[in-house]
Parts: sequence; structure tokens; C-alpha cells
Amino acid sequence: MAGPANRLSTLIMAGGNGDRLYPLTKYRAKPAVPFGGIYRIIDFTLSNCINSGIRRIHVLTQYKSNSLARHIKMGWNVFHPELQEYIDLIPAQKRVGDYWYRGTADAVFQNFYTLEQENPDFVLLLAGDHVYKMDYAGMLAYHIEKRADVTIGVVEMQKEESVHLGVVQVADQDSITGFEEKPRRPTTIPEKPDRILASMGIYVFSTPVLFEELLKNTRQKSEHDFGKDILPRMVGRRRLCAYRFTNPNPGDEPYWRDIGTLDAYYQANMDLLSVHPLFDLYDADWPIRTYQPQYPPAKLAFGDEGYGATRGEALDSIVSGGCFIGGGCVIRSVLSPQVRIKSQARVENSVLLEGVVVGSGARIRNTIIDKFVTIPDGTTVGYDRKEDERRFTLTPLGIVVVERRMAIESDSDLARGEGDLEHLSPPTLQPAFAPSCPSRALLGA
Repeated sequence: MAGPANRLSTLIMAGGNGDRLYPLTKYRAKPAVPFGGIYRIIDFTLSNCINSGIRRIHVLTQYKSNSLARHIKMGWNVFHPELQEYIDLIPAQKRVGDYWYRGTADAVFQNFYTLEQENPDFVLLLAGDHVYKMDYAGMLAYHIEKRADVTIGVVEMQKEESVHLGVVQVADQDSITGFEEKPRRPTTIPEKPDRILASMGIYVFSTPVLFEELLKNTRQKSEHDFGKDILPRMVGRRRLCAYRFTNPNPGDEPYWRDIGTLDAYYQANMDLLSVHPLFDLYDADWPIRTYQPQYPPAKLAFGDEGYGATRGEALDSIVSGGCFIGGGCVIRSVLSPQVRIKSQARVENSVLLEGVVVGSGARIRNTIIDKFVTIPDGTTVGYDRKEDERRFTLTPLGIVVVERRMAIESDSDLARGEGDLEHLSPPTLQPAFAPSCPSRALLGA
């Protein structure tokens, strides 16, 4: 794609505050939320760019962007500026007025000076918070072939998902005839009444058209959003085409997930644990890059810490570097780096982020635990809904979410009525598992 790639500029929207992923977004931007053991969510979009031959990328940031910027700086410094290759992080700058980004369209408009400097024929707009594999080269070629003003990536989804997505209607040759943003009663695919054609939040614009539409929108009273304002108003005036999503590997079922909610985030992690997952992290033909610190290999061993000698086990799970399962049992779970599971502890159907310590005899089920949390010995999480609701965040589907560095009452304290979250000291890691760089433990998100 050497020819078309040189005529393309790419912008990744990474400035959203991620309210629906709170408390995972309490200290970090949504694209920086850890996922799948060793990755951040934005790694999937960036890997798609690399695998598609795209090496001129601008990442537009705004909310809580420190850990995202650090991750990209440390893990994605693989480009050669001398060859006009780069990932350029652009923070919100109030460049065209005394306001921050008012929406996705406004974010692009405020940075149009960057596009003017590059003078591309086409602009690829991407979201930094989706999990999927996609060859953007094919979408660009389709856009050029169709002579479209804008091409929208689309994927079939269940009708019930419409309240979270843009819904597209198409005519012959995949010409777009309608665009609804998050409708409660969506227009379904004619031959499939339980399915919709959903926008993936991936757009290829011809540059002059993009500038004209953004300039018009900035003068209008609107939410300055592509899905709510720009695209619906272009239908019938411009040539809009739908590009149907397929996986890069022929024969694989398309897998695209917007993990903008806690339940969607949890389920996407669980999807990785299937014997033959629809989203395969082990696909050598489509590698997923990330930043990986120098952790030792994961270790499973016998443990005896006053609860009796037991064998460390992990079944149907992802176990990242630096993890130590010392006599505990892990079933169908995702363990990020430097997680410690102590003797006779049991972790089931859960996602544990970096530095989590599960004490001896503790039981964890259907839970997401953010970084650097210590679960006291003998404590249960995910077994008593009433008690979990009192102490933690519960999702609509009943998944428990434990906030980063949260101090947790032990079950023995609860039984005596001595637990008080506001007066407990913050949890500390065992010395052997403290991060090698203390500043990273304090500042990293």
C-alpha cells in the first residue's frame, strides 16, 4: 500500500473520559485501560495501523492522558522520523477558541492545521477504544475505487446493541441511505430482522470533503460529533459508502468489540480464554504490539502459608510475566503481570490487573480487580451480592469491580463489625513483588 499510504493521514480519537468504564478510568483515559493481560486497549488500533502499512499516525488526547502518553512513548518508538514515520501525540490545546474538544468532530477540526501541513488526499479516522483486527489498506482501496466522499466501516451486530452504536442503512452497491446514532428502535437489515449494520467508528474521508463538513459544523449549534451530527447530515448530499468488516484471516468470523462498558470489557477479556477464540492473540500473521517491562517468567508452585500445602494451578487462563501462583487455583481468568495468588486461594472467571495480591484462602469470582489491590487472607469477593454492592462497584450483569489501590476489609473484620474503608491504610505489595521502579508504581495507571 506504498502509494495510497503516502496520500493518507491517520487520526486516532483517544480523548474520551470513559464514564461507562469507571472506576477503571478513574486514573487513566479509556484507551489506556489494561486489557488481555499485557496490553492496553489502544494497542489493537495501533497494531492494525502497523500491520496495514500505516506509519504516519496522530493520537488526539485530552482526559487523563499521562499514562497513555507514557505507554506510547515506551512501547511504540518503532518509527523512523527520517522516513516520515511517526506516532504524534497531540493534546487538547484550545487552538480555535476558549474551549476544549466539544466532540469528535471538533477534535479533528481543532487539529486541521496538522492535516494542512501534511496535505493528504485522504484522512483515516479511528477510535482508540475498540478490540478488533482490520486491514485499513483494503478500506482505503475500496474508498478510492468507489470514489466516495466518506467510507464508513460497518459490521453486523445484534439489534439490542443499537443503543450504544451508530446504525447504517444501505442500498445497492453498499451506498449509505441512512445513519442513526444510538437509536432505541433501529432500522434492521431487511433480510435479518434481529440484526443491524453498525458503524465501527472508522471513517475514510476525502480531505476536501472533511474540511468543508467540519467548517460547516463548527458554525452550527450541535454536539460537534461525527455520529450525531456530521454523518447524518451528509446523507443524501454526499456520496457515503459502507465498507463491510472482515477479519484479515480469510474464513475467520468477524470480531469487533466496543468495550466502552464494564460488562463489555469483562466479556471481551473472557472471550480470549476460549480454546479457539474468535479474537486470537497468538496469530503470527497479525501480531499485536505493546510495551512489556522486563518481568521474570510466570511461576506455579506448591504453597504452604498456614493453610496447608497445595499445588499452584491455572486452567483455561492467561497468566502474564511476573505472576506467582503459590498453591492457589486460577480458573478461566486473566492475570496481568506481577499478580500473586497465595496458598489455597481460588480465582475464577475474573480479570486481575497488575500487582494484585490474593491472600491465602481467599475466593474471587466474577470480578475485575484494578492494579495494586491486596485481597486479605480468607476474604471472599463475588459470592455475596449484597455485601459486594456495599463495598464495590457492581455492573448491570453482576460483575464486581474493585478500584485501584483500594483498601479492603477482611471477612473477619466484617464479621466483628470492625471494617471501615475510610480508616484503613492503603494496601501494600509484598516486597518480592514490588515494582522495580517505585515511581512507576506511584504514577502508572
